[in-house]
Amino acid sequence: MSSRDYLVSLEQIGIKLGLEQIRALVAALGRPDLAYPAVVIAGTNGKGSVTAMVERGLRAAGYRTGRYTSPHLIDLEERFAVNGEPIAGAVVDALAARIEAAATALPAPPSFFEATTALALEAFRDAGVDVAVLEVGLGGRLDATNAVSSVAVAITSVDLDHQAYLGDTLDAIAAEKAGVIKPHGLAILGDNTPVVRAVVERVSAAQHARLVYAPDGVTTGAVMADGRLVVTIRTPRQTYGPLPLGLRGRHQIANAVVAVRLLEELGSTDRFAIPPAAIATALTAVTWPGRLELRSWQGHRVLLDGAHNPAGARALAAYAQEVFATRVPCVVGVMRDKHVADILAALAPIASCFICTAANSPRAAAPADLAREAALVSPGTPIDTASSPLEALTRATGRGAPVIVAGSLYLVGEIRAILS
Repeated sequence: MSSRDYLVSLEQIGIKLGLEQIRALVAALGRPDLAYPAVVIAGTNGKGSVTAMVERGLRAAGYRTGRYTSPHLIDLEERFAVNGEPIAGAVVDALAARIEAAATALPAPPSFFEATTALALEAFRDAGVDVAVLEVGLGGRLDATNAVSSVAVAITSVDLDHQAYLGDTLDAIAAEKAGVIKPHGLAILGDNTPVVRAVVERVSAAQHARLVYAPDGVTTGAVMADGRLVVTIRTPRQTYGPLPLGLRGRHQIANAVVAVRLLEELGSTDRFAIPPAAIATALTAVTWPGRLELRSWQGHRVLLDGAHNPAGARALAAYAQEVFATRVPCVVGVMRDKHVADILAALAPIASCFICTAANSPRAAAPADLAREAALVSPGTPIDTASSPLEALTRATGRGAPVIVAGSLYLVGEIRAILS
């Protein structure tokens, strides 16, 4: 078995929260995380977008960056980017061998996410990055990325998701997310409910951390032009814009505010110099595949969006209602441990039909099960099933345009590979 096969084999371990194992693994590698400062981005929705914006801004400011995100859409290499480019497959193979060797010292095998987190930290040390931006995988307090002593953290919007691991209430989930806040550190909190704010404020006070509520003192304006927003963001420090957001959707305004405030606060320290022009570049030049990403296939427009929880599905629906003149075909595939009915209900107002399929994952809900849920939440909407994402896409393109693909980043990744 190759080292890459070893890495992939760890997926069968599933989700395993806790820091003891990742700390031991990183220690066995000689603490690569100490070679550079790190910024950690947590939250329910928007953390990937904010990670991408912050990394792009730091790169525009002249820093050599590492970016760690999950999940990947097509290739494992996507998770590990240096200066915006995925590291080479041969490099991943070599690093996987190191991870496998280091893991022999552990009492039990690491999880796949623990192993890939360690691989990212090692890759960034090898690449000599100036700063790493790490996206939390699940939760925060017990996520593998929290083994890193970050210089700053951001928490985006917090909503119900992964309740089996994080708790059934918003305040319980917020407490898990706020677990990324470090003693005497810097924390940026995005627009959130009073319940979430209260929890994060309490944790920040206990950690003696400096908390910046991103919307405080900020005004925004936006107009839609050809499916993209042109925004103006005024913070207590600077005005940015009008400028076109690189990422689609009005929900990206709140993510942009988080990224701007984080970059501004980092730039106000002795450690970083981040001019306003670099922050503007973070907003305009950022790319983030699979999130309101408009592509074409055989002459048809296809809008890809993970929308893997109800809040994400609502954001997608809001965008489609604003930009498209009518309901459109929706290809959906959802993991069965998600709030399937709520996701489908959020998409129902924009769906001219549902074509239910499944990504190649043991967690994927069966198309027939999705179809039954869709019929309950959206009676009267035509519903069909397809045995594969390709079959679903083919059927959808015959029923109108554009076609929306949503419900899971795993599904988006498989469709994206078809489109490529």
